[in-house]
Amino acid sequence: MPGDEIVPKASFNATRAITIDAPPERVWPWIVQMGYRRAGFYTYALLDNAGYESADRILPEYQDPKAGDWMPMSRKVNETTAFKMKAFERNQWLVWEKPDSTWSWKLVPLDGDRTRLITRLKQRYAWESPASAISALVLLEFGDFAMIRRVLKGIRARAENWPG
Repeated sequence: MPGDEIVPKASFNATRAITIDAPPERVWPWIVQMGYRRAGFYTYALLDNAGYESADRILPEYQDPKAGDWMPMSRKVNETTAFKMKAFERNQWLVWEKPDSTWSWKLVPLDGDRTRLITRLKQRYAWESPASAISALVLLEFGDFAMIRRVLKGIRARAENWPG
């Protein structure tokens, strides 16, 4: 996956995927606008977006990402609470990064105007800061599967039903 080299010795490495009945160019806009108090994460509003429902439309202000742009995970935006856009190839892949983690996406075109959407989260638990490492461990080991499954299903529902 793009960006795998950034966190080569990850403590947590999860790859998830879903097939979407829409071409990559209809999936891409939903990914690039993700973020806290942006489009949300298409999961549970109370958990991931301070009670605000995730967007059900394309938000033009987030459709032209640049390397270095923030993708916030919470209200406070810094290197530990938000990802930064590392690199991307429009409609093909993107990588967000934090000092000890990456979140990458790959859109693989399939026959019949479908897309295989693959996402990978890699995290190195920073044991030099035990409280932070334990918090990340609990969040990822126990919450990642359910949350990312919901993210992927939320993207799929929006891309398949988007008239654009």
